Amino acid sequence: MTDKIFRVNMGDLSVKIEDVPTPLQGLGGRALTSTIVATEVPPTCHPLGKHNKLIFAPGLLSGTRAANSGRLSAGAKSPLTEGIKECNSGGTAAQLMARMGIKALILEGIPAEGQFYALKVTSEGVEITAESDLLGEGNFALIEKLKVADKKDCGLLSIGQAGERCQLSANISVKDPDGKLRSLGRGGLGAVMGSKGVKYILIDAVDAPKRVSVVDEDKFKVAAKTFAKALIDHPVCGSALGAYGTNVLVNIVNEVGGLPTKNFRTGQFDQHEMISGEKMSEMIEARGGKVKHGCHAGCVMQCSQVYVDKEGNYVTSGFEYETIWGMGAHCCIADLDILAQADSVMDDIGVDSIEMAVTIGVAMEAGIIEFGDGPGLLKLLQEVKEGTPLGRILGSGAGVTGKVYGLSRVPVVKNQAIPAYDPRSVKGIGITYCTSTMGADHTAGYSVATNILKCGGFIDPLQKEGQVELSRNLQIATAAIDSTGLCLFIAFAVLDDETALPAIVDMLNARFGISLTADDVTALGMSVLKTERAFNQAAGLTNAHDRLPEFFVDEKVPPHNAIWDFSDAEIDEFWNF
Repeated sequence: MTDKIFRVNMGDLSVKIEDVPTPLQGLGGRALTSTIVATEVPPTCHPLGKHNKLIFAPGLLSGTRAANSGRLSAGAKSPLTEGIKECNSGGTAAQLMARMGIKALILEGIPAEGQFYALKVTSEGVEITAESDLLGEGNFALIEKLKVADKKDCGLLSIGQAGERCQLSANISVKDPDGKLRSLGRGGLGAVMGSKGVKYILIDAVDAPKRVSVVDEDKFKVAAKTFAKALIDHPVCGSALGAYGTNVLVNIVNEVGGLPTKNFRTGQFDQHEMISGEKMSEMIEARGGKVKHGCHAGCVMQCSQVYVDKEGNYVTSGFEYETIWGMGAHCCIADLDILAQADSVMDDIGVDSIEMAVTIGVAMEAGIIEFGDGPGLLKLLQEVKEGTPLGRILGSGAGVTGKVYGLSRVPVVKNQAIPAYDPRSVKGIGITYCTSTMGADHTAGYSVATNILKCGGFIDPLQKEGQVELSRNLQIATAAIDSTGLCLFIAFAVLDDETALPAIVDMLNARFGISLTADDVTALGMSVLKTERAFNQAAGLTNAHDRLPEFFVDEKVPPHNAIWDFSDAEIDEFWNF
């Protein structure tokens, strides 16, 4: 099967199936979405207008037997940051699209005002039908009414009420193998999908092959086995993430004084144990939920979970550290049940749980509700769901909310909310927040791995030395990983196990019958970053946007009394490669 590009124009409701141009044939995932955005989207266009495009692309290894290779990339110009955006998610869509021979699905144009549609994607093309019955419904209702929860060969990409309203915090939900939700989370890509008038995309792979073709199957099997073993043998990938999920980090980050608390006033939360991964795992096990759960087929880490209430009823899944931190320590709420309810609501209405959690903290800063008010948090999320005037403000993210209420203490970079690590106490991640082409994004170059978890060595998180180089190297590596369709968490094993990276290179070579080297993979990562930065510069983002808010420079954060002490020149040195 020869891969194709499916192009859907929502302006005239036309569909084209195109051969993959030569320059795009060796690309996948983030490399592909960012290249198409940079090539086809005018950098200064309105992100919710007809000139922006929304691209979905599986990774280079998606659809193979490779462990943890089920990530789907989505890209567009971000309505939140006004720059380029790629985010990726687990779920079933990436593997199904790869099996169907879909190199990329591109949505372009916008329909007549107020018109919404549903897309059904098969290997033969895309069927477009008007959609009105499901407008106003949340993501959970969509899965139920479309009856796709347990259909393994059926994928679903959808938006909730926030995406329909083109809210800047809106994300795109992705169905996982058990009918639970994953998210193409950050940067407002759900708003872009809403602007295209697309309520949902149904991916029907019933007639597709069970795996993509591989040029050298024997070589691939050997490399895939080596790679899976590297993941399983690693203490983070093979043990900690499965036992406690990403929330294993609460106690760890609190211990080192990097857990932002009460809107980044201190680096420790005195009730951290009540929201920790250990506590969460204990509660899930006692209630009969699932401590381990995979977000896509072939995951050997199982860092997701199924969180249930006291009666054993399902509440949420994929309950992540950053979300729990944002509503927990950041908002000073120490009740996991309330945080789980909030996570479920955010999944249903389709908003980025990091952006929204930080926004709620900003709302507390403004005095709308008090810090620590769990029921108040749930009421604010209801405002977002209903689209009230306050809900529309909050749904526009932390930056907009801070401006509306006249605040200076607003933790954003490029208008995107800063996640769950204080950059003064974990300086490597601060460099990533500043320089990432995506806005404040911990996943862009996860220096926490080396600053705190001591993967790939150790660089003191409180010292400046080596942090720029660390972030740069990790951002290059991450851009490459995001292009393969592999989960970011494989990076822990890649940093520590000398067999992991060669196995990835061998899998790529066996898959396509090529002869890449590790240097070629690094070059790919560099190329992706340069492409994204060039787009951002053309869109009007300058070095002045690569900065943390002033309060990080002016205020020391307890317990270490650390400060953000990088000069502008030191930050700008990041791009000298």
